Amino acid sequence: MRRSADKSAGRMNVELQSYVQPPAPPRIPVATTITNVVATLRGSSTPERVYVVSGHYDSRCSDPLDATKDAPGADDDASGVAVAMELARVLASRHPAATIVFAAVAGEEQGLFGARHMATQYKAAGTNVQAMFTNDIVGSSRADDGTRDPRTIRLFAEGVPTSETPAQADIRRAVGGENDSPSRQLARFVRSVAENDATGMSVRVIYRRDRYLRGGDHIPFLEQGYPAARFTEPHEDYAHQHQDVRVENDKQFGDLQEFCDFPFIARVARVNAATLWSLATAPGAPEEVRIRTNQLTNATDLVWRHGTDPDLAGYEVVWRETTEAEWTHAIRVGDTTEAKVDLSKDNVFFGVRAVGKNGRRGPVAFPTPLS
Repeated sequence: MRRSADKSAGRMNVELQSYVQPPAPPRIPVATTITNVVATLRGSSTPERVYVVSGHYDSRCSDPLDATKDAPGADDDASGVAVAMELARVLASRHPAATIVFAAVAGEEQGLFGARHMATQYKAAGTNVQAMFTNDIVGSSRADDGTRDPRTIRLFAEGVPTSETPAQADIRRAVGGENDSPSRQLARFVRSVAENDATGMSVRVIYRRDRYLRGGDHIPFLEQGYPAARFTEPHEDYAHQHQDVRVENDKQFGDLQEFCDFPFIARVARVNAATLWSLATAPGAPEEVRIRTNQLTNATDLVWRHGTDPDLAGYEVVWRETTEAEWTHAIRVGDTTEAKVDLSKDNVFFGVRAVGKNGRRGPVAFPTPLS
C-alpha cells in the first residue's frame, strides 16, 4: 500500500509542555509551574512509532528545599540535557522512518514530576512510545577514588516490568521471562548497535530498574507500560552531586563544570545516536508474538501479527539457552506470521524480531503462550 506524502515528516517541532503541579510535600511545598522543553522530529514512513530521549534540567544543592544557594547541576543533569540537545542538533536535518522526541524535563529532583507529566500525556493520547532513554549523570568518567573508566557507560534496565499486572505475573512465573521484559530487550538492542569503533564505548547493562533504592525519569514511562532505560556514568562521585558549592579540608564540593569529562559526554552522545537512529530506521518490535501450546510437542510453533511498516522485509526467530544473557542464534523465516522451530520451548528462550529492507533489525519481542 502506497502512503500519501507526509508534509510534516522530517520537520522538528519544539514546544513548551507546562502544567501547574499542586503542592507535593516535602519537596514541592507550594503550587509550582513545571515546564518540559520537547522537540519532536516526525518520522517519514511510520511516524506513529515514537522514541524518546531526555535529560533533566533542574538541579539541587545539599538541602532539596533550599532554593537560594548555588546549584550548578553540571553533571546532574546538564550533561544529560547536553546529550539530548546535541542529538537534536545532529538529527534535525535527517529523515528517520519513525518519530524521535528530544526532551529536557524539569522536576526530577523533586520527584520525577516533569517526566511523569510527559509520560501520562503520551499514554492519554494513545502514543506508541516504543522506547525511552533518560541520560542522567553522564558527565564524568572519574570515580570518587580518582580512577577513570572513560570507555564505559552503564545502562539500567528492569527485569520484572513495573507495570506488570497480576495476570501477567502468573504467566511470567509459569514460562520464565524475568530477564526478558521489553526493557531488557531494549538493553540487548543497545549493546548490539552501540558497541562499535564509531562510539568507542562499552555498554554495561545493569539488571536493575535504577541504582539501589534510587530513581530517574525513565520510571514514569515504565509505570505507563513503555519500555525505558537509564544511561549513567560508570562510577559516581557523590562529592559532586547534591552538594553545596564549598571547600572543606582543601576539597572542592559541588556539581561544577570543571569536574565534567567532555570527550566522555561526546561518546555517550554517540551511543545514544547509534541507538536512536538504529531504532528509528529499523522496523519496530513485532506485536502479539505467541507460542502455540494446544499440543504437547518437542517442536516450537510461534505466531505473530504482521507489521505495517512499508519497509518491512521479513522476520527472524531468535533463541538462547536459559542461562545466556544475549540472543545467540537466529534464523530468517521470511515475510510470514508463523514459524516452526525444531527445538523445545522447555529448554530455550525464543523471540521474534523484524528485519527491514535496509537489513536493519529491530528489537526482539518475547512471546507469551497461546493455547
